[in-house]
Order: sequence, then structure tokens, then C-alpha cells
Amino acid sequence: MPGQRWYTPYLFALPALALFGIFFVWPLATAVQLSFMKYDVVSPPVFVGLDNFARLFGDERFWTATRNSLLFMAGFLPLLVLLPLLLAVLVNQKLPGIRTFRMLYYLPVITSMVAVAVAWEYVFNQQGVLNWVLTGAGLLDRPIQYLLDPFWALPALILVEGWKSMGFYMMVYLAGLQAIDSTLYEAARVDGCTAWNRLWRITVPLMVPYLAVATTMAMLDAMQAFTSVYVMTRGGPQDATLTLGYYIWSAGFEHYEMGYASAVGLVLWVAMIVLALVNHRLTRGRS
Repeated sequence: MPGQRWYTPYLFALPALALFGIFFVWPLATAVQLSFMKYDVVSPPVFVGLDNFARLFGDERFWTATRNSLLFMAGFLPLLVLLPLLLAVLVNQKLPGIRTFRMLYYLPVITSMVAVAVAWEYVFNQQGVLNWVLTGAGLLDRPIQYLLDPFWALPALILVEGWKSMGFYMMVYLAGLQAIDSTLYEAARVDGCTAWNRLWRITVPLMVPYLAVATTMAMLDAMQAFTSVYVMTRGGPQDATLTLGYYIWSAGFEHYEMGYASAVGLVLWVAMIVLALVNHRLTRGRS
């Protein structure tokens, strides 16, 4: 525009760029720097080169945490990519009270993860609601202490995290569903398409961009899982729920190995970028 200075747009973007620099660029640069240091918070940092990374790749607990995080992601994705889509299709109907249902279903999303984890601890307790229902229905011979069982602890955490986040992903899909032209469904009904065919041939192809976004977000959330692990299991039993997020916290704030924790965090950050790029590559041609 005439009279507009070249730097005017940058002035408007300056507050956002400043926040981005303070809360992302600076912490990232500090983490990269610390990953090459030995630093215990008390003593001055000492440069150790690639020693932290050499230790990392020979650390059995790191590989246990990596395996658990990948298992967490494998269980997390169906809960937050497929099931919320079906829920979104359901709540997209014009039914009495559907807005209230949407609001109630979204409540766990805005509830503190700490509060959610504490509540679910009572559900999974040996004398909790879940055991009471299953034993009462004759599906269990005796109660299970889910969070103390190496087989059940990780699935229990996946269920908690998935239940809390499902409403958010449902709303993402709902926004996509409401952007689809309703005349497509009307034409399909005239042609005699069943509800399943309309879902598979109209809804799913048009929702691919939203599925791609949801898949990326779910993968990143799964790889960073921390709060539920911290509150409910502390990585136990027998490291069965030791995730990369919790392992980084433990290394940094329990053992005060900030350099090593930064190295693990850097590897996790790179892994998350790779996962996001792979997902983008797989869905790019379909979105």
C-alpha cells in the first residue's frame, strides 16, 4: 500500500515473535547446549562432548522408556484418531440436547490431568469401581491391582490419557464434518447409499486432512506422556510405565543430571519431528 513502511507487518508480529523466542528458541538452544555438558545444577557446567549421547544409546532404561513410549503411541492412536471420528459423526446429528452432550463430553479436556489421574486411581484400585463391576459380572475371579501389575499398568495409563483427550479430538473432527457440503449426503441418499457407504465414501475421504492433523497431535502427545505417569505409577511397576517424558524428568530432577536429561530430550524432539514428517508424507497426497 502507498505510504506503508516495509517493517510495519513485522512490528505487528513482534509480540508473537518475542514470545516464540523466549518460550521456544531460547529453551531449545539452552537444551542443545546442555546436552553436550555435564551439569548437576550445583556445580558449573563441564563440556563433555558426545559423552551424554554415547551413554544414552547404551542405557538400558532409555531403551525401555523408548519401547514403552512406542507402545503407548500404538494404543493411543486408535483411541484418539478413529474413535473420536465415530463420536463426531454421532454428535453431528440434529438431536435434542446434543449441544449439552458435546459440552459434557468436552469437560475432561479442560479438567486438570492431576485431578483426572487421582480420580482414575480409585477406579483402578483393588477395591475400586472397575474390579467391582467385573467381579460382579463374573468376568474376574479376583480383583486386579491394575497399577501395580506390569501387564495392566501401561494400558491403564493409555485409557486414562485417551479418555481425557478424546473430547478435544472429537471437536476437531466435528469442525471438519460441519464444513462438508450437506448436498453430497443428500445426493448419496437419493442414489440409495447406506449410512455405512456415506461414511466410507464421503465422510472419510473428505476428513483426511483432519485425520492427518489428529494423528500427528496424538503421536506427539503419546511420546510426551508424563503427568499421568508421575501421578499414578512413577514409571513402575518394574519400569513397565517408564516413558521418555518421565525418564527425562527423572534424570533431570531426581538425579540432577541436567546434561543427560537434555540429551534424551533432544533425541525425543528429533524423533517427534521425524514422526510428524513421516505422517505428513503419508497423508500429503490424500489431503
